[in-house]
Amino acid sequence: MAFAVISCSLNPKSRSRALARMAVERITAHGEETVFIDLREHPLPLCDGAGAGDHPSVLDLADAIANADAVLLGLPVYNYGVNAAAKNLLELTGAAWEDRIVGFLCAAGGRSSYMAPMSLANSLMLDYHCLILPRIVHAAADQLDETGRVVDPEIENRIEALVNSALRFGRAAKTIPSKP
Repeated sequence: MAFAVISCSLNPKSRSRALARMAVERITAHGEETVFIDLREHPLPLCDGAGAGDHPSVLDLADAIANADAVLLGLPVYNYGVNAAAKNLLELTGAAWEDRIVGFLCAAGGRSSYMAPMSLANSLMLDYHCLILPRIVHAAADQLDETGRVVDPEIENRIEALVNSALRFGRAAKTIPSKP
């Protein structure tokens, strides 16, 4: 399977990026192909509904997403929702998401925002027919230290379970014939 793991945080001290990197380590340990994408290294224009989709960074990211069997998103949670950079990425790369398996790794300040990725999940499911993995990693600030190191072993277990779900669903999907 081919994975794309995308860190959507623009914060240099991002805890969600640390979760995404941990997922990359787990995927690699399973012997699967993975590419790590840090949105800080791919400056994106704001989606304007006009020509922004032709930007070189957008084209590169759309290609990486389209070539992945599964995409895991490292998402910071602000005000009970995922950050604007994640939504902008989706709006700019649109059709590249078609029929992808998608999982979420969220870092939030508290434990009450565990439903933060649902708006993004709904858009991915309804607009692009993505299969959203039902295991969502949600780590509160007290479960990671200031460097992003996990201090709660349950988070490591959740990341492993998410990766295992992506592998299981991805392998099963490969047995289904392509669209005619």
